[in-house]
Amino acid sequence: MRLGLGTGRTAEQFVRLLGLRVREGLQVVGVATSERTAALAALVGIPVATLDDEPVLDLAVDGADEIDGRLRLIKGGGGALLREKIVANAASRFLVIVDDAKFVDQLGAFPLPVEAVPFGLAATIRAIEDALGALRLEGAIIVRQRDGQPYVTDNGNRILDLKLGRIAEPERLATALADIPGVVEHGLFIGMASAAIIAGAGGVRRLSPNPPPS
Repeated sequence: MRLGLGTGRTAEQFVRLLGLRVREGLQVVGVATSERTAALAALVGIPVATLDDEPVLDLAVDGADEIDGRLRLIKGGGGALLREKIVANAASRFLVIVDDAKFVDQLGAFPLPVEAVPFGLAATIRAIEDALGALRLEGAIIVRQRDGQPYVTDNGNRILDLKLGRIAEPERLATALADIPGVVEHGLFIGMASAAIIAGAGGVRRLSPNPPPS
């Protein structure tokens, strides 16, 4: 099986548990969404390939920073949103694993990550501000930092965190951000997840786009 391996704390737990299964004889090839995940997969014994080696995946498994009842996601808290979206798009199925705290009625409480090229970053930020204004969205745009320096993605880009509080129309915002030169990708994953596994104090439940009638 060809598996896309996500990035973040939840995804890392999945990778570690998958490593146990591989050492027991499970045969899989992993395609990682970040250098960090690739290193962890190799450490726990999962064979790792690139998406150029395996351009079609059977399944991608990843976490999310927020998820709503329509399986719309905010991702990118770990800074790997571009590769995560590419890998998810290459997979026949995309399974999201989260805890109950990530399930929300409306997206936006978690800052929306946007990956942008460093060239002309100030102009890109202004264009994002204009786009937010046109959609009547308000909030700060923060250039993500690490150790006092701008955070740099595995792709050599920057991350802008949009602190919006709420996103009433995620589809419209996704389209507006995608149209801005300088924006490489945004952390809205819409219409991509095949299902979600949500764990909470009351147990584990599965959320699908079209749940069967009760």
